[in-house]
Amino acid sequence: MRVYHERLRAPFSWWLLGLATMLLLATEVVAGWAWPIAVAIYLVLVGSVAAMLWSWGRPVVAVRDGELSAGPARLPLDAVGEVSALDEVQTRSLRGPRGDPAAFLMIRPYLRQAVYVEVARPGAETRRARRRPRVRGFRRRHEVTRPVLDSPYWLVCTRHPAELAAAINGARAATPAGGATMG
Repeated sequence: MRVYHERLRAPFSWWLLGLATMLLLATEVVAGWAWPIAVAIYLVLVGSVAAMLWSWGRPVVAVRDGELSAGPARLPLDAVGEVSALDEVQTRSLRGPRGDPAAFLMIRPYLRQAVYVEVARPGAETRRARRRPRVRGFRRRHEVTRPVLDSPYWLVCTRHPAELAAAINGARAATPAGGATMG
């Protein structure tokens, strides 16, 4: 059962600013080139900023099925300790000088507020399995890795920190000690 769901999309203003900047840069670069090369330069520069903004907006923050998921990482709700919504100043300090280097951060530059989630049972969180290409000799091979995180807390940026904190606390209260959801 899905309690909370948010995709961390880049705001429309970032898309406008990024595309306008790349169009201006491309106009500077294409001066004196033939039109096929100019079109290719425009496509590459505008496509690169669009791909970057699209990849920044891919992560999903969700509370469902007895776990908190933030991008590729998963944390069972029975391993969650203290949960609090942070304002901009608190988020900035935990991103920077007061932050723990071992903490899991799901941050985006365009999101100023976050939720602090203490991990009460370190080692309980996992990441989605990844296929990493490895080249040995002339053969390309894939190895599947599933790293276990050992972070003291999670800092998850969101547009609605109070709603996310309430969803985590509400779903945690509905989850028994075994980790299965009731209902």
